[in-house]
Amino acid sequence: MATRIMATRPTRKSMRIALYVALPLAAVIGAYFATRPKSETAQAGARDSAQVAAGATAQPVMLSAADARRIGVTFAVAAFGGISREIRVVGQITFDETRVKAISPKIDGWVEQLYVNFTGQEVTAGTPLLAIYSPMLVTAQEELLLAKQLQSDVSLGADDARAQAARLAASARSKLAFWDFSAGDIARIEQEGHARRTLVIRSPVSGFVVEKNVLQGERVMAGTAIYKIADLSSVWMDGEVYEQDLPLIRLGQRAEAELQAIPGATFVGTVAYIYPTLNPDTRTVRVRVQLANENHRLKPGMFATLRLFATAGQSVLSVPRSAVLSTGERNLVFVKRADGMLEPRAVEIGGASSDRIEILRGLAGGDTVVTSATFLVDAESNLGTALGGMGNMPGMDIAAPKKKE
Repeated sequence: MATRIMATRPTRKSMRIALYVALPLAAVIGAYFATRPKSETAQAGARDSAQVAAGATAQPVMLSAADARRIGVTFAVAAFGGISREIRVVGQITFDETRVKAISPKIDGWVEQLYVNFTGQEVTAGTPLLAIYSPMLVTAQEELLLAKQLQSDVSLGADDARAQAARLAASARSKLAFWDFSAGDIARIEQEGHARRTLVIRSPVSGFVVEKNVLQGERVMAGTAIYKIADLSSVWMDGEVYEQDLPLIRLGQRAEAELQAIPGATFVGTVAYIYPTLNPDTRTVRVRVQLANENHRLKPGMFATLRLFATAGQSVLSVPRSAVLSTGERNLVFVKRADGMLEPRAVEIGGASSDRIEILRGLAGGDTVVTSATFLVDAESNLGTALGGMGNMPGMDIAAPKKKE
């Protein structure tokens, strides 16, 4: 009497063993089909392709509470709200052009003494920069002294004479003031009673000398920029924002800069200006960020990673970024159904922030999704599909795991 062997439900371990056994067997079967007539082989190939396509689709999976804890599965609810977008661009530190001052003499002359004689030197407002000799300056001082002498001579004369002498003295003072003589220098000339050979030009601002275009003994012309001094207490950072991100940029928007030269430090500023033109080659628009520069740590020319933060105005459906599994061809999330099954669902994604991603299609508000160990859940789901597909191969008697009710 023949004994009937009852098939027991395969365990997960036995199914994996069967998978390893099935691969060599599949190779043998493939060799067998290769020796069959072409028409028959083509039909079999079509059936196999259909089976492979079916097996590539992830299936719902059931995990016990213990298994979920073991692999670290967590959940979150798809919710509506604004998404904070982070736009990262490469930025470069530049001078704040409103804080750069050019120093130019207003007369021709010769440099007799340089007090600030190298580029990069720090100066404060009132610091002597250079002493310049000019015959025009000597003549103007002598005119002032003559006007003062005339005032003294006509002090007891007619009113018209005294008024005329006063006007001449005031005119001489004004001429010297226009040529950058300070009120103190003019008063000293009048008090000492003789002209000075040179005029000392002083810095009108505090900062650093970023350009020096003069040497001692050199002749300089009126209007020549002999120094440029930059106040580096505040600097600009320029970044190139792509055209598609431009609607998210606005004046006053928060920005952060991180530099490789200053690891661990984050510099916070605001968008101060959006340039009015677009670069047709790179399809980018330059954006300027104003940054405070305490202790002058930020140096013009440095490169940085510039991060701009924007919040979408409309309310959108989103999930944590970790909930979305991207395969290259599609985006999947695992939705927890009412019966506890984890169902894979293809979704269409939109914009993203550093921690959340917009869902355009595939989910509804309130759906619970897997937010961690998503890859492991996907592997578990595809394992069941693969075993179920090989159960139909000749010599195999393996079924996909049954769903727990």
